[in-house]
Amino acid sequence: MNIYTPTGDEWRTTQLARFIARHGYRDLDDLREQAAREPGLFWDQVIQAIGLDWVMPYRQTLDVSDGVMWPKWFVDGRLDLVDNLVGKHARATPTKIAIRWEGDRGELRTISYAELAAEVERVAAGLCAMGVGAGDRIALYLPMIPEAAVTMLAATRIGAIFIPFFSGYGADSVAQRIADCEARVLVCANGYYRRGKRVPMLDDARAAARASPSLRQLVVVDRLGIGPADADDAGEASCVEFEYRRLPGYLSTCSRVAFPADQTLMLIYTSGTTGKPKGVVHTHAGFPVKGAQDLQMAFDLRADDTLMWITDMGWLMGPWMVYGGLMLGATLVFYEGTPDYPDAGRLWDVVARHRVTHFGLSPTLVRMLMASDGSLPPPGALDTLRVFGSTGEAWNEAPWRWLFEQVGESRRPIINYSGGTEIGGGILACFPGLPQKPCAFNGPIPGMAVEVLDGDGRPVRGSVGELAIRQPWPGMTHGFWRDAERYREAYWSVWPDVWMHGDWASVDEDGYWLVHGRSDDTIKIAGKRVGPADFESALVSHPLVVEAVAVGVPDELKGEAVVCFVTVRDGEALAARPWDEWEAELVEHVGRQLGKPLRPARVHRVEAIPKTRNGKTVRRVMRAAYLGTRPGDLSAIENPDAIDAVSAIGLTARRVVDAVGT
Repeated sequence: MNIYTPTGDEWRTTQLARFIARHGYRDLDDLREQAAREPGLFWDQVIQAIGLDWVMPYRQTLDVSDGVMWPKWFVDGRLDLVDNLVGKHARATPTKIAIRWEGDRGELRTISYAELAAEVERVAAGLCAMGVGAGDRIALYLPMIPEAAVTMLAATRIGAIFIPFFSGYGADSVAQRIADCEARVLVCANGYYRRGKRVPMLDDARAAARASPSLRQLVVVDRLGIGPADADDAGEASCVEFEYRRLPGYLSTCSRVAFPADQTLMLIYTSGTTGKPKGVVHTHAGFPVKGAQDLQMAFDLRADDTLMWITDMGWLMGPWMVYGGLMLGATLVFYEGTPDYPDAGRLWDVVARHRVTHFGLSPTLVRMLMASDGSLPPPGALDTLRVFGSTGEAWNEAPWRWLFEQVGESRRPIINYSGGTEIGGGILACFPGLPQKPCAFNGPIPGMAVEVLDGDGRPVRGSVGELAIRQPWPGMTHGFWRDAERYREAYWSVWPDVWMHGDWASVDEDGYWLVHGRSDDTIKIAGKRVGPADFESALVSHPLVVEAVAVGVPDELKGEAVVCFVTVRDGEALAARPWDEWEAELVEHVGRQLGKPLRPARVHRVEAIPKTRNGKTVRRVMRAAYLGTRPGDLSAIENPDAIDAVSAIGLTARRVVDAVGT
């Protein structure tokens, strides 16, 4: 059942609808079908729509002579990507704001397109003077500050490869990734602010540098405003330190070069919670083309819009916002602070202050706000806002409705957006101007030839299956850094020439698409596959529960049983009854909603759900902690104490089982 049915005019005025009309497609379904049938023609049309200019035009849009796993896009084309992202906008509208920044303590900065162009040139020249050239790797260990975007663009300007790291990593995690990519330069901040307190970074950066033989230079951004870093504090220096604001070089030292479309632009590492981090490779043309296309078609972002996403530059959505948003000439908002500091209304203040039109956040963040006092925006605070964006995990219906109905006043669409680091953007999305159904997607983004496949590789409707992609697209990763076999095994090893994404999905009777979570998170109870989101949605529909996470654990009888973790509302009701009574009630509540065979084995109360900085729930890490197995790299976890609490609960549960068994 649709919860939102826009008028026909709302659809006809979107850029996607105009694209369909301009190129003679009958409707969105026809566009998807034709794009799958003639991908070269479709992507030529996308290049025209996003306004990408070429120094040397490509002679062939797509070459799959090496197979769909290794496509060549925009063959022999050469482009000046930074001129497309910054230079041409600086010439056309020099005073237009490119980046607005707000710090944790309320500091404000604005940078025009002309100022951004000049700063990128300065830093690019400084890197050249340090001996950095095309193909060299530059690692970024920076919070959400404008210097992060400048450094990425400066690296792009000279053909170097940038590698953004999560700002919350410790020295070991930084060093591990530097060793893998053999970075020559590390650009770091001396720290940042979070909840009003300083978070130091320079000591970790220096420790990582000492453990990284490939590093030659450490460039330090003074985010804390405490003046030049004291090199005497560096210990036994392994590389030369520079101040970011005093980088050597002059503009004339860095000549302008156009780079091939398939030149490596960026390596971005996955979190590594399931093994060694993977360096995902993206290219000069593919990554910005996919980002700009998704923002234009799925979000209807225009040059006069302002885009803000709650993210970190070490997650895909940070570079995606920069390279996609600037391609379209929009204004970007970087927010360094914590979403609920100093109170739950902070985000709406930021949206109002910067006149944000497109605002992206995670379902986990919405659940947190929903449970906080004073989290609804005051009247008029969101007058500029047209679109919500959401990615990172599956929705539950209650928080989706809260965001849409109470925050968005039932008139701002939620663009549910699902893809991944290796995708370079999205697979499925909603689209402004089309009807919406809670938690669902309108369908594949044009250019993504997507199916839901059963265990035999046949397309299915009305039942859950594996999300798969049958055709290449420009934004797809060009493999994992120096590990082609791992790339093949991860995505191409199930059926020939089919990308298996690892998400469990379905298409319902109304044609809406649903993502039920990672397929390796899916729980199989007595032969029936159930997504963790089903249990989580059932639990958060109970008035006691704020957040919930469900994981599958081994069970001798059923194969797997479900163990759930919840955070709850404080109050007299909770205190009036012991937890075992509440647990029994919650188990029965889930049984009434999902059926008695799907009642969870246990529901544990926790003080906090472990999450990454960008709000993702880490189910596999929680499962490992509960079972007492190795959880993998935890450096991306925002609240590692919450993992320790899950480990303690699991240890107690195992002791009880052992005691009963003896």
